[in-house]
Amino acid sequence: MGVIKKILEKKIIDKNQAASLEFEVKTLGKKEEDLILEKGILSEDELFKLKSEDLKIPLRDVAPEEVPLRVLEKIPEETAKHYKMIGVGEKGDVLEIGMIYPEDLAAREALNFLSRQQKFNVKIFLIKPTTFEHLLRQIRTFRKEVSVALSELEKEIATEKIEEKPRTAEEIARLAEEAPISKVVAVMLRHAVDGRASDIHIEPGKEKMRVRFRSLGELHSSLLLPMRIHPAIIARIKILANLKLDESRVPQDGRFSTKIGDRDIDFRVSTFPTTLGEKVAIRVLDPRVGLKKFEELGLIGRNYEVIKRETKRPWGLVLATGPTGSGKTTTLYAVLQILNREGVNIVTLEDPVEYFIEGINQSQIRPELNYDFATGLRSILRQDPDIIMVGEIRDEESAGLVIHAALTGHIVLSTLHTTNAIGVIPRLIDMGVKPYLIPPTLRVALAQRLIRRLCDDCKKKVKAKKEIFDLISKEVEGMPGNLKKEVESKIKKPLYIYESVGCPKCNKTGFSGRIAVFEVLAMTDELADLILKEPTELKLREEAKRQGMITMLQDGIIKVLDGIATMEEVLRVAEEK
Repeated sequence: MGVIKKILEKKIIDKNQAASLEFEVKTLGKKEEDLILEKGILSEDELFKLKSEDLKIPLRDVAPEEVPLRVLEKIPEETAKHYKMIGVGEKGDVLEIGMIYPEDLAAREALNFLSRQQKFNVKIFLIKPTTFEHLLRQIRTFRKEVSVALSELEKEIATEKIEEKPRTAEEIARLAEEAPISKVVAVMLRHAVDGRASDIHIEPGKEKMRVRFRSLGELHSSLLLPMRIHPAIIARIKILANLKLDESRVPQDGRFSTKIGDRDIDFRVSTFPTTLGEKVAIRVLDPRVGLKKFEELGLIGRNYEVIKRETKRPWGLVLATGPTGSGKTTTLYAVLQILNREGVNIVTLEDPVEYFIEGINQSQIRPELNYDFATGLRSILRQDPDIIMVGEIRDEESAGLVIHAALTGHIVLSTLHTTNAIGVIPRLIDMGVKPYLIPPTLRVALAQRLIRRLCDDCKKKVKAKKEIFDLISKEVEGMPGNLKKEVESKIKKPLYIYESVGCPKCNKTGFSGRIAVFEVLAMTDELADLILKEPTELKLREEAKRQGMITMLQDGIIKVLDGIATMEEVLRVAEEK
């Protein structure tokens, strides 16, 4: 039923008015809704509530700031304007689309095509024209400052007749220092910090340069810029990071600091040569996001107690393991903040230094100058340290020096690449560490993975599916005695867990930051005997269970039952193992 017929049925207009409106629709080619609003027959709210009832499609009223840019950009701007449809939310793999005219078959077909192409599922909502316009304007909010700077730049390019590719390094440097380029880079940096992005990727293409931001572990396209400004953008970033302007054939690394708002933010820069030009990755090192206290990491219960106990000992090795990007360094920084006090000398060797911590002597290795972890460790031991942090144990030499440092009365923190906590022991042996040296040095090994934390303001309680209930019950059954009793009290039929929704506070993602799931293995007399006699993974796992270690999956399930995480997030990282 059309809107005109609906309001006629409701006796808001009479038959003559209805006939007049229908005639105008046919002769003027206008939409029924537009005519009704123009003539003031109904307000926008009244009209679209009526339309919602008629189509049995929920009416969505959403503020522009509630919708993340990545959701708004799922529908290309030209398509959005033509079909009057736009992203209004995201829930798991379902994209929530707002449409002014959901009854339009051509719009539905276009939406189906996009969903197949981009592989997302769709849930349709009705939205008012003013809501649509506000959302469309929001897409341009971030781009506006960039486009102003770009238009200034375009004028300069036209006036000065600069070629597509500047001729010399001096020309690139001059162009990079010009105000518009500086503004473009400044807007990128501020957008990343404001949106709590962890990385910015600037990637060359054949015709356009793409800028993407990584948020909560996922990359999202945000901006396409003309390729002709690519050399100047890269040069501006190189100038900030004090890199060689005339070198584009090999990768370079650097860093710089700048004030964003009222905070000093560090940026770590890495350039990488590609066939289309240099790609730049910028890591955003925001202390507000990256430096966490012990309790903010996701360490709970037995894991928390073991780490707290073992890091208080006067010497020994604490190892954090996991793949790149699993938060190992963040965990070690949290430990350092606890150990950092007036009476101790803390020295670190890092590649690179991520966050500067007051009171700690931090040093960045430079392999190109023959200053690597092994060389640095020898120097550190002459610096009268109490506590040493080594960014990573990479080879036999650094492994041997770390063990030596722990044996000679120092607390040593470091990282290693293994899939789980048990894997630390065979990995050290593979790196040439004698088995008899491991028990007196290794205090604790912890493995971790990062998961997205549920937003406390909008998470929703739902009944767990049977397969999830069975999986949780099975994993709880395998937990150590005391913990098993405690967790079992939370499992009742029906079992309720939480899922993500999305609200303004979490930028409609349903998540607020990230925490880790852990497994923590402590050194015991029984474990020491095993290492000397039979350090097989099976035997090590039996001992880990005996001492009360829980797996990352079990730790994740506790967080699910506590309403901290979703089961999907926990299973995602459990499958990575």
